[in-house]
Amino acid sequence: MGHEFVYSFFRCERHHTMASDVWGIEQRAWVCCLCAGLLSFRWASYSGAKRALSPYLVHARRNPMIFKLVLTSAISLFLLLGTSLAQNEDSNCQGLPDAATLRAKLIAAPNIPASDPSGIGGDVGGLFGGTRMWVAVVNRAGHLCGFVTSTADPSQVWPGSQAIAKAKAYTANAFSLDSFALSTARLYTFTQPGHSLWSLGQSNPFNPVFLSAPGGGTGGNGQIAGGLIFFGGGVPIYANGGTKIVGGLGISGDTSCTDHEVAKRVRHLLGMNPSGGPKIDDIQYSASDGPSVFTHPQCLNVKRNGVTIGTGTEANASGY
Repeated sequence: MGHEFVYSFFRCERHHTMASDVWGIEQRAWVCCLCAGLLSFRWASYSGAKRALSPYLVHARRNPMIFKLVLTSAISLFLLLGTSLAQNEDSNCQGLPDAATLRAKLIAAPNIPASDPSGIGGDVGGLFGGTRMWVAVVNRAGHLCGFVTSTADPSQVWPGSQAIAKAKAYTANAFSLDSFALSTARLYTFTQPGHSLWSLGQSNPFNPVFLSAPGGGTGGNGQIAGGLIFFGGGVPIYANGGTKIVGGLGISGDTSCTDHEVAKRVRHLLGMNPSGGPKIDDIQYSASDGPSVFTHPQCLNVKRNGVTIGTGTEANASGY
């Protein structure tokens, strides 16, 4: 960048010498100079930048037309730099788990014993016992901060689950607050036809540009992939003893019921539970818990916190 900066000034000075009598070219040359000088504030000391800019500022003040162009360009430049800095701040993933940590917790999650004091251990059920999973994490601004599979070979997890995990993480973060943890499992009934949030998924489609081929690519890290998913597998994540939401975590690769079981376990192993504990936003089934706005349909080989859920008739969602 330093070489580019010097070159920019050399070109500006050359333009000024060659075109001192041609207003259009001269004006553009001096605007170019000042913009290059303003950018130098990011790499030079104040005194050095002041010395570099002095001749151009003097020239601009002597000519109203050039001064107007310089002022307009300077304002635009500072707005651009300010937007860039704000975006960098929004995409900050400090304090969130990296891919290596996510994989370690993802592998450990199905193996939490039923005797664990958390009360969420035991068999996770499902098709693969929670052993073939994608996990993704977003920060509070919705930027993707990390994703990985539980297997060394990513192709041995459903490829379609990468997008689902990322969208679940985004959804759980998008609809949770410091004092209100809402898992994606609890959004299922709300978003069915005839209920109050029907068609919510159309508001923020997932952007497939932010997918990664197995074994390569950034996969949208630092970007907002979006996407809304309304079945089990997404949970909000918290810091400061569960009092401050910092993002969302998404799991996909098994049944949606097992995805939820693994998601709440990974969150627990990361020490990022909400203040009410790991079960505060747990999945609910109408066959065992009765109908409510938060119920989720049962899946194949369904377990909750290591306990088999009865396969009785699921009450129809109604009255809300």
